Amino acid sequence: MSGPSPAIQIETAEDPRVADYRDLRDAQLNRRRGLFVVEGRQTLRTVFEGRRFQPQSFLLSHATWRSLQEEIAVYAPNTPVYCADMDVLASIAGFPIHRGCLAMVERPALRPVADLLQSAMSAGVPSRILVLEGLTDHDNVGAAFRNAMAFGSDAVLLCPRCCDPLYRKAIRTSLGGSLRVPFARAEHWPEDLDQLESAGYRLVALDPNGKENLRGSSAPEGDRLAIIVGTEGPGLSEAVRRRAHLDVRIEMASGIDSVNVATAAAIALHHYGLGRGLGS
Repeated sequence: MSGPSPAIQIETAEDPRVADYRDLRDAQLNRRRGLFVVEGRQTLRTVFEGRRFQPQSFLLSHATWRSLQEEIAVYAPNTPVYCADMDVLASIAGFPIHRGCLAMVERPALRPVADLLQSAMSAGVPSRILVLEGLTDHDNVGAAFRNAMAFGSDAVLLCPRCCDPLYRKAIRTSLGGSLRVPFARAEHWPEDLDQLESAGYRLVALDPNGKENLRGSSAPEGDRLAIIVGTEGPGLSEAVRRRAHLDVRIEMASGIDSVNVATAAAIALHHYGLGRGLGS
């Protein structure tokens, strides 16, 4: 194996070679460019290990370059590496980059729902998919992906209104879950849920006003389930609840009507994941 290519030194924030790294707080900017941003060494290692995503360039502190150069030589040997002092990194990005590690990664093409289902079903049965409706907060989406990863979900399906799981804040909150768990965005909502039903998935609507207590709800062995969660407050739309085979709620203390949506998803994923060999 040949050694890593030398890093390109960046002296000022105005250097045109790092123009893609400016205005990183703009959630739509890099999406329009067909890119997404990865922060931190461990998250970048997730990109390397999964081999699903192709880095386009790296912007690193000198210390981070020293720690990652051998891995970059293996996983992305021909990808430009830009190195700068920490104050220059902050000037480029518009905020402090404490981890000293940024990468621009090519955004994959939108995945059809049918293709996502094929991948999920290939894992065998029982199969679990987490479905998100109306989640417009990146922290909530990231936390939902983190829980999907933790409890062995085969896939995540997002409605058209959900925010981007590949935005840097969502990736960070997910601890890399949005880079690991396959996902797709529905184009026709809620009609695309019919594809899940046709593939043999029972639709479980998790809502504060659900008719059945989650604690008493069980999934038959070998069943395929799609667990659907919505925003706090409004919950799921009536159109989704009408399509559901099960309409369940999480029992709570008197006077409390809901918990954070990612917490609710975790509770349901764990409940319906029992017997799937979690932790074995």
